[in-house]
Order: sequence, then C-alpha cells, then structure tokens
Amino acid sequence: MLTIDLETARRFILGKQGLWPGRRWQGSPGVAQAMRAMEYLQLDPLQIIARSQDIALHSRVLGYTPGLWEEATYQQRQFFDWGGWLAARPMDELPHWRVVMAREREHNARLRNVAHEHADAIVEMRAVLQERGLASNRDFKMATRVRTQSYRGRKDSALALYYLWLTGEVMTHHRENFERVYALAEAVAPAHLMAPSDQEEADRFLIKKDISFSGLSRVARSSDTFHRGAPLDRARQIIEGLLAADEIVEVRVEGWKAPHYALRSDVDALQQLSAGRMPQEWAPLASDTTEEVLFLAPLDHVSARGRARVLFGFDYVWEVYKPQPQRKFGYYTLPVLWGDRLVARFDSKLDRASSTFIILGLWLEDEALGRDEAFAEAWARGLARFVAFLGAGRLDAAAISQPLLRLRAAVRG
Repeated sequence: MLTIDLETARRFILGKQGLWPGRRWQGSPGVAQAMRAMEYLQLDPLQIIARSQDIALHSRVLGYTPGLWEEATYQQRQFFDWGGWLAARPMDELPHWRVVMAREREHNARLRNVAHEHADAIVEMRAVLQERGLASNRDFKMATRVRTQSYRGRKDSALALYYLWLTGEVMTHHRENFERVYALAEAVAPAHLMAPSDQEEADRFLIKKDISFSGLSRVARSSDTFHRGAPLDRARQIIEGLLAADEIVEVRVEGWKAPHYALRSDVDALQQLSAGRMPQEWAPLASDTTEEVLFLAPLDHVSARGRARVLFGFDYVWEVYKPQPQRKFGYYTLPVLWGDRLVARFDSKLDRASSTFIILGLWLEDEALGRDEAFAEAWARGLARFVAFLGAGRLDAAAISQPLLRLRAAVRG
C-alpha cells in the first residue's frame, strides 16, 4: 500500500489528465494522445462560448482549434462516441463496449420499453440504414412520424435510431452541427473489433478504466463501472483479483477516509511526485501552469461533480442548468488553474456579431491575487490564448474589478 499526501494526489490526478504542469501535446496528433490519456472525452452540445469538450482539449493541447476531436473520431476513426453518459472512447476498446451494449439491450428497462412501444419504427430505421447507408433524425419530418414525449427525441424515428445506437447496431458516422448522422456499425468500425470480448474480461476492463479515468478511485457505486452491468459483489471479487495480480495497488491519501486504487503502471509517477519530482514524460512543451493559467471545462473530470472540493477545497457547480435567481456566480463559469491549485473562476460570453469575448465577472479565492504580479501575468497569458482559441477579435475586460488584472488582460487581449 502507498501513502501519499494531498498535494501529491492533486498533482498526480492533474498530471494524469494532462493538465499539469502544462500542455504536453500539440496539434492534431496531440489531440488523439490527449483523448487517450483522458480515458473519456465527455461530449456536450451546449455552445455558449465553446463546447465543453473543445475547452477541455484546449487546456491540454497546444494549437488546439474547435472540432479537432471530431477529425480524430469521425475521419481517422481512432475513437467512437457512445453512451447515455456521452463520451468519445478509443476505437480499440470497442470489443469491451460491445459487451456493455448487449447489456443495455437486455437490462435497460427504458430501452426495453422503447423496443416494445416502437418496434415497427426500429425495423424501419434498420431497413433505411441498410438501404441508404446514412440517416439522421432530421431526415424524418414530424408530420410523418408518431410523436413521443421522451427527452431522447420527439419522434418515434429519433427513439428508434437512439435504440439502435445504444445497443450497438449502429454507430455515429459523423456529426452535423453536433447532431449524429448514423450508419450501421459494420460501416464505421473495423471488422476485427466488432466481436464482443469475454464478459469477465470486459468487467476487468471497466474497473481498470474507471481507476485510470479518476487517477485514484474508490470504485464506488456512483462510478461508471456500476452503470455498465458490473454488480457490487462481482466488482469486489474483480478488484481483489486485480490486487493479487498486481495490476492495481491500494493508495491511502492523508486526510481521506477511504482507501483508493491506482493502476500499477502509475506507481512510478506517484513515487516521483511524492519525492518532489515531476515525471519526465509530463514536461510541458511551452509555458507551465505557473506561467500561464488554464481554464477548466465545465465537465472536466478533475473539477466536475464535487471533485474540485475534494482535491482543491474549491466549491464548483456548473450553474448553466440553474434558474437565474439561484446562480451564485454565472451561467457559464469556468475554474482557473494556476500552478496546481484552482484559484479563481470567471463568467463570460462570446458576442459573435461583434467578435468580442466579454468577461462578465471574475472571482478570486484569495483577494490578494488581484495584486500579485506573477498571477496577473499568468492570467493575462492564459486569457490571450483563450481569446485566440475562440477566434474572437476583441476582448472586453471592463467587468474585472481588480485594476491590475483588468489592465494586464486588456494589454494582452
């Protein structure tokens, strides 16, 4: 068993996710490397300033431009998107996910209802795809369809296509304005990846995937593993087997009550960090996070769903789905990473008509940062790169209340 302090845990989780000590991937090849290191790239359709998945990759990849993840996924076929918890996943993992897709068909009560209530539409959509090759929900006019009340779609054709996608008969061929264009799975995935893996092998994969995604994981009931058909008693048996085989190790973090698990392949990085050294393979290609802040995506795993409080003592809630009177900060507030800490958050919007990126508010965890020259420079550098990433021609920083930070932002912007 390893015992580490919270700083080591924080740096390890940030570094494993590619966020610390700075961007270590570059360009189109770096996008695929980052997506693999992240384990899952969670996808979200909302585009207020940019989509969450693009912000996540901007924080990890030098020279990232919006949409490059789609090139790696739908053109190069290195990844595929799938799941009620929607994420891009490495294509070579597909045999394990084929097991999970079959489980969805057998055990997902909502899907069974869809199969029963819209059986004719499912048969029809299957035939359409066999005949046409491609189809999207937009191809079927509401006037010709059975109306539904599901949040997955308002037409029976939409639910039928979703059913075929979630159960693995079809896959996303590409996206148009983020909407899926479907094709039969064999037209998207390589033939040698279509056969499902062994059930037990798939369960071991799911648990190790969960551990790698989190960096340090409790493999709790709320983890992805238990939403993919691995019951708690079976998961415990698998964990014991992985420990005995030395594929995972138990880690205790000072101040955390429960033990966590890490991959055996990550032990060297944990030991280096615990000794105050940075793993050589994590060396940034340009500025590190003390020289240039990073902005975390709303759905970034290191800070979303309460994780920011555990790792950073930073309360972060994505308030986009909260009614306006209940918002404490703003509609699309992003955390600011400086060094290995979350030190601030800001709300913003992109006025596309005037090509202006507008800061609506900046909140510091420590007001002294507003007078800190080193932070001001790092903030300005990060902001300038972010403005360029968004393709904005101008920055409006008037709402920043700290004079030094407002001035530096304006000069860089």
